[in-house]
Amino acid sequence: MNQLNKKIEEALNKQIILESEASYQYLAYANWCDAEGFAGAAKFLYKHSDEERGHMLRLFRYINDKGGKAVVPGTSKPQQEFKTLKGLFETAYEYEKEVSKKINDIAGLCVKESDFTTYTFIQWYINEQLEEENLYRGVLDKFRLIGDEGNNLYLIDAELDRLSSSSSNSDVITAIPTN
Repeated sequence: MNQLNKKIEEALNKQIILESEASYQYLAYANWCDAEGFAGAAKFLYKHSDEERGHMLRLFRYINDKGGKAVVPGTSKPQQEFKTLKGLFETAYEYEKEVSKKINDIAGLCVKESDFTTYTFIQWYINEQLEEENLYRGVLDKFRLIGDEGNNLYLIDAELDRLSSSSSNSDVITAIPTN
């Protein structure tokens, strides 16, 4: 088995931190939605919190399986309060774009270091981030199309509930490599 390149191991461990922070951020978002009566948005965001944890575990397994050492991250306190549901989703979308940039940086490092095994592994994250950005941009489009006041919030919340029910977390959990 090839030993994981130290530069790449460090970059992947930094990504573990981002995935962990994302899990806690989505948990905080869901908590705010619960408190504000947005049950559909809360369900949607609790699910995304779990998915981010799954992304983190996938990185753990990969690093350790490649002979590196994954590092359990500490967590910073996520943002807890939001003025509006739309503002919360704008924050989430910006974070997803930041994560995409970091994933692309890792892919570039893999090419630079000629680690095409990790480059292939990281492709899953590139595709996942594309889906995440599209999902959150789509939610923001709904706010733009129908507005973010009164009954329109009810419709958006119902749509988020529908979205959270349309797929399961099992695809994330089964995608975690065991070897």
